[in-house]
Amino acid sequence: MKKYLFLALMLCNLCQAQVVKKHKSLQVIGTQLCNQAGEPIQLRGMSFGWHNYWPRFYNQKAVKTLVTDWKCNVVRAAMGIEGHELTYTQNPQYATEKLETVVKAAIKNDIYVIADWHSHNLNLKEALVFFDWLSKKYGHTPNLIYEIVNEPDEETWPEVKAYAEQVIAVIRKNDPDNIILVGSPRWDQDVHLPAADPITSSSNLMYTMHFYAGTHEKWLRDRTDEALEKNLPIFVSESAGMEATGDGPLNEQAWQEYIDWMEARKISWIVWSVSNKEETCSVLKGDVSDGGPWKESELKPSGKIARQYIRSLNK
Repeated sequence: MKKYLFLALMLCNLCQAQVVKKHKSLQVIGTQLCNQAGEPIQLRGMSFGWHNYWPRFYNQKAVKTLVTDWKCNVVRAAMGIEGHELTYTQNPQYATEKLETVVKAAIKNDIYVIADWHSHNLNLKEALVFFDWLSKKYGHTPNLIYEIVNEPDEETWPEVKAYAEQVIAVIRKNDPDNIILVGSPRWDQDVHLPAADPITSSSNLMYTMHFYAGTHEKWLRDRTDEALEKNLPIFVSESAGMEATGDGPLNEQAWQEYIDWMEARKISWIVWSVSNKEETCSVLKGDVSDGGPWKESELKPSGKIARQYIRSLNK
């Protein structure tokens, strides 16, 4: 009996892990993310923290833990671009190796992976080099999703749009159809701006909206609904249940309201972040292993809630 139970569990885990094998290449139809067959699909998963601050979690075992224990069908590798000595602009080889470790592990575990150019600024020269390399090397795999800029802050939409069009052109030379995520001004809050002036040079584009439920109230959901009504595809590539600083108290009710809202609209979403910083949004406690599996007692409250959401919804 134990042998048959073990085999049943193994088969169950195998079926749950074969996400990309089942759905294959993703596409955007209207505002909806869909699989290769044109059926709506919803991705739910975790973002790693900045690679330059929490590099030890950028490993194959951590990705496997997020797939087999947390039931993520997507992970996000947040490659820090500027500032710290280990960022892409300071040490591109190191940064690329860290991101590539997560990309390879996601492919091995048959889930989708977001390669996130994690910056608040537009570093066009560096971005063109990086996304040309990435799309040449991994553009053939349906696992890869490109996030070409994270949370522009003071840039205008015309500036972001001009940057995005150039980066998209480089990617599309090598990869004609994988999903590309585009940010919007004011930390991905101003989704109404691309809704009024979208990029038309390529298909399979989505626009990122980020929320922290303790700060961003119903007005942001209303603004995003208006963008959806204007046919702007939305992907929530970063979110959590506390204040926008990443710290402060969890607002579980507000977080649940956002989850319900996204689920009702089949919007894909990512929780921030797999890290152990002393702040509310880091899901791990300080003294944990690099790759897990992490015990319930090793998770902060935000980690316990995020894991519960993902495990219950990614069935």
